[in-house]
Amino acid sequence: MSTLKKLVKITGRGIHSGLPVDMVVRPSKVFGIFFKRVDLKNSDPIMATYDNVGETKMRNTTIGCVTGAHVQTIEHLMAALFMVGIDSAVIEIDGAETPILDGSAAQFYDLFVRAGVTGGVRRKIVVRRPVIARAAELRRGMNWVVRAKWWIINTLAGRKSNGYVMLEPNDAKTLDITATLIYPEKIIGNQTYSYSFDGTKKSVENFVKNIARARTFGKYSEWEYLKRRGMARGADETNVIALNNNGDDTLNKTIWPDEFVRHKIIDAIGDMYTSGGFVVGKLTSFKGSHALNNLVLKKLFSDAANYDIIESK
Repeated sequence: MSTLKKLVKITGRGIHSGLPVDMVVRPSKVFGIFFKRVDLKNSDPIMATYDNVGETKMRNTTIGCVTGAHVQTIEHLMAALFMVGIDSAVIEIDGAETPILDGSAAQFYDLFVRAGVTGGVRRKIVVRRPVIARAAELRRGMNWVVRAKWWIINTLAGRKSNGYVMLEPNDAKTLDITATLIYPEKIIGNQTYSYSFDGTKKSVENFVKNIARARTFGKYSEWEYLKRRGMARGADETNVIALNNNGDDTLNKTIWPDEFVRHKIIDAIGDMYTSGGFVVGKLTSFKGSHALNNLVLKKLFSDAANYDIIESK
């Protein structure tokens, strides 16, 4: 296991709640990433694992009980923890959502690198049999109210809900991710990006250079709809790539033309880290989502024949 050499303090606001939040990431001698809601009296630690995901809302990953102690939007933070190799930490937070910072994983990563990491053994979860999660499965599991909201959001955006996320065996050494986005908005269109992580310095440097700064994104015309439903209240041009109403340009500059799909790599890495280790296999995300990432992990762990767990450097 590995942890921070010293604690890291992070202050910001939640992208959905818009509320200020203070967070302290502390070293730990106990394996696992745990969140602690210090603003709630007698709140138990919340373990950041796939089977403790309470909600995904199609826009973020929430752990814990959504009607009680929970923490929203953990995916960017989890991706940064994975990339620096931290698998043991206690994260004290005084609100229900992690700070969004600049909408990417880069600032989290930089803070953890500056603090330093001690340890170095990674738990590997090696995919042995293919598993797939499809959007149609998610729809079947929704009540009619949630299904109606899903339909409204996608209809307003002009998108088809035919995505899937699949995990397959590979060389048993790397996490190979290929993400594809297909959006009706001209500025996004059809984008695909691939990334491989093998734990080496080179693969980490690749992430830092080409992926870590990719920000979350949204269409300006959807903003008011989301805010009325308690989402995107902390979003602005400092932390979101904002598409104009026509969808043919952005209100703020992109780092790369395909920054949108690069951000999906961050989301996938963060969500995969709720597995409790380094998922070794081929991950294909076609019009993927946090909900599909969570479902594919549930399917992976539903049968012990689907995977092996190996403690390795």
